[in-house]
Amino acid sequence: MKTDGIIFDVDGTLWDATQRIAEAYTVILKRERIANKVITADMLASVMGLLNEDIAARLFPELPYERRMRLIEACCEFECEYLRKHGGRLFPHVVDVLKQLSAKYPLYIVSNCQDGYIEAMFAVHDLQKYFKDYECSGRTGKPKQENLKSIVERNHLQAPVYIGDTRTDQTSCQKAGIPFVYASYGFGEADNYAASVDTFSELAQLFLTEQ
Repeated sequence: MKTDGIIFDVDGTLWDATQRIAEAYTVILKRERIANKVITADMLASVMGLLNEDIAARLFPELPYERRMRLIEACCEFECEYLRKHGGRLFPHVVDVLKQLSAKYPLYIVSNCQDGYIEAMFAVHDLQKYFKDYECSGRTGKPKQENLKSIVERNHLQAPVYIGDTRTDQTSCQKAGIPFVYASYGFGEADNYAASVDTFSELAQLFLTEQ
């Protein structure tokens, strides 16, 4: 597949941190004395890729808007701290494939995560050296399609592609005018994409095999 820059999603594409995030949320729920609420890894997997406002609405629909937004902000702040210590689960061969891809292409990240989340993944798994630039909605306050456009513009990309695992990723790519590669091993579903991979390792074949 021809490209001059590969942009990655994080959750469901590079790693699965849902179990660790569930542990972090449990700490905050106890601190906030919300004892009757349990957040599981499966629940988190179902909302990965959404903006925090939408995640809060899905996870805490019983709470008033302002209360659930304060709660999700507290959860996210502690989550980054927790992940810096405990990490998430990288998908198989992520490090090896990123090393191969970064030798030929500039790599980037765009995620709907909070500010500090990508940095936490970098810190605990030593991945920053593979990426030229990254952006997230938590830092810009903008939706994924706008952050994709920002990465493309400031890095002067002419033929970028995006790797993601959800319909939100698919739609964001359509709005940004960027080809979408569907990571079917991730958390979500998609039905309109330029290519798909069943494992992270298949990205090496997709981008490093001479066309």
